[in-house]
Amino acid sequence: MIDELYERLTNSEKEEFKRLLNLLLCRTFIIRDIYDPKEDMMKINPDYRFIERNFPLFLEYLDYAGWVIEKDNNYGVISLNNSYDYNRVKLNRNTTLILYILRLIFEEEREKLLLRNKVKTTTGEVIHKMLNIGLINKKPSGRDLMDSFKQLSNHNITAKIDGSWEDGNTGLIIYPSILFVVTNEKISRIYEIACIEESVEEADNDVTESEKIIRGCETI
Repeated sequence: MIDELYERLTNSEKEEFKRLLNLLLCRTFIIRDIYDPKEDMMKINPDYRFIERNFPLFLEYLDYAGWVIEKDNNYGVISLNNSYDYNRVKLNRNTTLILYILRLIFEEEREKLLLRNKVKTTTGEVIHKMLNIGLINKKPSGRDLMDSFKQLSNHNITAKIDGSWEDGNTGLIIYPSILFVVTNEKISRIYEIACIEESVEEADNDVTESEKIIRGCETI
């Protein structure tokens, strides 16, 4: 079946199939409605549409390699998970907390969303919420902020509108893929563990690393 589906593609489509397979493995998420910084608006992602049109081929091919590809038409998110919990992406504690706050902000704006609308925030608002909730007692360094936001951006969880990652006024788009990374079941768990680690850090003056898995089963 897979050979038949593949041979139906033109030569250029076969190249696109190869490219998008690698992009999926690299990014984990492909988003339907993406932000175009040049035009300052959301646009339909042609990569998403190609995978959507050829979804049975991607599904069958990835299944042979132990990967599960899923498509959510409501939120416009194509996601990839490993059946054997391999190739998982581990985030440090700071990035995990930022991910948690992005999820809270997305939830606050979720009811206001219309078709192809976007949830916007700023890096400053994310840090402000982390401080207010008590997840951190001081602002992370500019380098740590840049590393965290860039890693989440590389996996199509957020996108930068303008400015530099460490600038508090930098605008961010939060993509609906955040819902598939931080599920409802994980929200309270992340908060509880983050608070425990903050207490340990204050008591021992030692930085405890927390891990959040983007692919495969959760581990924190």
